[in-house]
Parts: sequence; C-alpha cells; structure tokens
Amino acid sequence: MNNCCKVNTQFDNRLNINQKSELFKHKRNRCFFILNIFLNFVVCKIEVIVLRKMMQPDYQTLWSKCLSVIKDIVPEAVFNTWFVPIIPLSYEENKFTIQVPSQFFYEYLEEKYVNVLKVTIYRVIGKGTALNYRIMVDKTTGGTIDYPAENSPIAVKKVIPKDANKAPEPFARPVPQDLDSQLNPKYNFENFFEGPSNRLVRIAGEAVAKNPGKTTFNPLFIFGPSGVGKTHLCHAIGTRIREFHPEKRVLYVSAHLFRVQYTDAIRKNSTNDFLYFYQNLDVLIMDDIHEMLGMDKTQNTFFHIFNHLHQLGKQLVLTSDKAPVDLQGMEERLVTRLKWGLTAELSRPDLELRKKILKNKVDQDGVVIPEDVLGYIAEHVTENVRDLEGVLVSLMAHSVINNREIDLALAKRVIGQAVRVEQKQISIQMIQDIVCKYFNLEQSILQTKSRKREIVQARQITMYLSKKYTDCSFSLIGKMIGKKDHATVLHACKTIKDQIDINKSFRSSIEEIESQLRV
Repeated sequence: MNNCCKVNTQFDNRLNINQKSELFKHKRNRCFFILNIFLNFVVCKIEVIVLRKMMQPDYQTLWSKCLSVIKDIVPEAVFNTWFVPIIPLSYEENKFTIQVPSQFFYEYLEEKYVNVLKVTIYRVIGKGTALNYRIMVDKTTGGTIDYPAENSPIAVKKVIPKDANKAPEPFARPVPQDLDSQLNPKYNFENFFEGPSNRLVRIAGEAVAKNPGKTTFNPLFIFGPSGVGKTHLCHAIGTRIREFHPEKRVLYVSAHLFRVQYTDAIRKNSTNDFLYFYQNLDVLIMDDIHEMLGMDKTQNTFFHIFNHLHQLGKQLVLTSDKAPVDLQGMEERLVTRLKWGLTAELSRPDLELRKKILKNKVDQDGVVIPEDVLGYIAEHVTENVRDLEGVLVSLMAHSVINNREIDLALAKRVIGQAVRVEQKQISIQMIQDIVCKYFNLEQSILQTKSRKREIVQARQITMYLSKKYTDCSFSLIGKMIGKKDHATVLHACKTIKDQIDINKSFRSSIEEIESQLRV
C-alpha cells in the first residue's frame, strides 16, 4: 500500500514537471514572437526614415537649385554680389538656414531681395518653408546670431498706405488711432546727434514736441541744404509728439504729395473734403515747402489751411532748402506767415558731429572700422550726412564683395570715386546769383520791369540757363524771374540761342558763366 502511494506520488511529480516545462516553452515562444514583431517594426521604421533621407535632397543640393532659379530672375552683377556669397547651413523642420557675411549684407537682402529669396525657396522646397539667416558678427571668433526673415531689429520698413496720394473720404474726421501719420520711427531724437550746426533746431524741436501749439515756435520753420537732417528732425518731432500726446492727430507730408493730393481733389471735385481733412489736424509737418514755388492755387489752399490751424493753436512744422525771405515764387502773404514763429537754420555738420554720426552708424551695423578710417571719412566728406552714410555703405559693400578688411587705402579709393561721380545741383537762384555777379548787377534788378538793354539781356540769359540746367517749366521760370509769363521765357530762350549761334564774343561770355555754374 505504501509502495503504491509512493509510485503515484512520483508519477504526479513527473507530470507536474512536464507541465511546467511545456508552460515555460509556451511563454518563451510567445516572448520570442512578440520580440520578433517589435524588431521587425523597428527595422521597418528605420528603413522608412533612411529611405526618406535618401529621397530628400540635402540642403546644399536645394540651395544649388535655388541659385539656378535666382540667376534667371536678377541681373548677373546682383547675383554675383548678393547671392553667390550666401552659404547654406541646414534644412530642418521646414526651416532653411543660410549664412550671410555681415549685418549690412543681411539688411540689404531684407530690404531689396527678401521676396526673391522667399518665392524661390517656396518654389524649390515648397510652401511652409521658413527662411532663417545666420549672420557672421565676429570673423575672428566665428561668432554668429540668427534672425528669421523679415524680423530685422534695425531696418525699419516704411509702409505707404494704398490711398496715400488720394484725398481723404468726404467729411472723415481722422481719429488718432486710425490716422496713418506717415512717420518713420527709425528717425528719432535718440539718433539725431547734437552739434553747433543743429543745436538751436534740436532744442526748438524738442520744445515743440513737448508742448505742440503752446510755444512761440509756431510755425517752426527749418531751412538748410539737402542732406543735413531736416527730414530726420521732422520725423523725430512727430514721433515724440505721438509718444507724449497719443490723442493728437499728427501728419507728416511732403509738399509734393500735398500738391498731388490737392490736384486729385480738384479732379474729383472734392476740395471741401480735402480742406476738412487738413483743417482737423492737431499737428501738420510739411517737408520741402519750396516745392510749392510757382504753384499759385496750391499755395492759396495751403494758406487757408495754415491760417485755420494757426488760429486754433495747432502746431505747424515746415522745412525748406531756403529761408522764407529767399522763397521767390511764394505768395508774399504766405511768406509773412512762415516768419511768424521761429525760423532756424540747419547747416552742414562740423567735424566732431560728422564723427559722432559715423560712429553711431558703424555701431548700429555691427561692423569694425579703424579709427583712422573714420577720421579720414569725417575730414573729407563734409557736405552733408547723406554723403557720409553713402560712403560708409559703399565701404561695407566693397569689404563684403571683395572679402577684404576696411582700411585707409580702401576708404581713399571709395571717397575718390564718390567725389568724381558727384553731380552739382543747379537751381534758378544759383543761376541768378552767378549771372548778376558776372554783369555786376544787383540781383533784385532782375525782378523789376526795367527795359534797359543790359538788364533785359541778363534776365534773358538767366531764363535761358534756367531752362537748360533745371527741370523747371517755362511758367515757373517766368514767375521766379521778374514774374513773367511763359511766352516771355520762350522768347528769351530763342533770342539767346540765336545770339550764341552768330556772336562769338557773346558765346564766350555764356560759356564762361556756364563754367562758373559747374564749379
């Protein structure tokens, strides 16, 4: 009995061992099966990723295709200058990154050719691709910074409204938040550097900006030669007023655009709407008012706007290339009103101010220019701020294109080229000065009705040279020289031309006067 039980127990144990072994084999096979499925899935995923990578062109191939497209769009010189130096860096997560040599290079691309770049990238790679710049800021250490396209911290793009050259809608009183003041915040008091040539104007401008219409500087009339900062100051005053007085309706407009708007209003029979718009401003800033010379109807309209705003204590800021007393061709009653407030001259910057302007521009663009080069530029480019900035841009372009450091030799070459291509602007006023000086006459005599032979001849020569060396019409020339009509100017030009053809001595005199004009 005991033996039988022992046999049964042994059998049961063997049976349990076999069952456990079978169960273990089953679980092991199941694990192997699941692991095999997982490994197959991973292998397939890797193969898909590798296949996609193999099928997707690398960033260098993509950029080569972009260059092929761009080459057909832009001129060859532009292509070689602004696109060949670009280095493709990566294309990841729908972001295409390119490296450009400098901040200046980046700003120029953004201003001139960003649309070409974007359209080409969309065409080659596909829509949704973001363009990103990497800018080399330090060539010695290899330091770089990244900027997305159209996100420049320096270059400010001025947007002109679609209907900027049209008269406003009928009886639409401009709300400050809705009115586009046409101001460029890039031009402000922070980067308008002070010197002896502009101290008075700057102080007056800041006073006007603080209390528009409540100072004795109304109107504030700023005059000076081209390129000395008149427009910059206009924008600075307007921007500061908007900051201090957001409720004020401020408008910056050039005299040329004002005239275009007025002409458009006449054509559409909406001059009342035009007047209503301008007479409801709180601050009117008009640039280059000398462009109204000879435009009697435009002057008359502006006269009424001026009177209305001034009587209501609204602020007027005006600029011109001449002082009010020298604006020949401007209505006397308007000239009188232009002198009511402060008339301040903005003259050419002195050496120290030119150095300040250059240093600021260099720091802003993130480039390194030796002190001796900056000093040389400041000493030799003396006419105006615009010339200073133009020479600096030319220097940076030569440096980028030719891959060379900016030194004194390069500066001398660039400035030499700028001097050679510089063209002198000749005005009717300048011609009158030189003709009267040549014949030893008082300039005011040309404005009289005198029929003396020498005065008539000097007047006719002035008219002839004015037509030859300026873009002014016969009517405008006549109004500015003795208040004559266009027929008188036409006759004067024919008379002088005939004399030049037949009289050798007279021709020599004209040539001598012309040589003085070109000096």
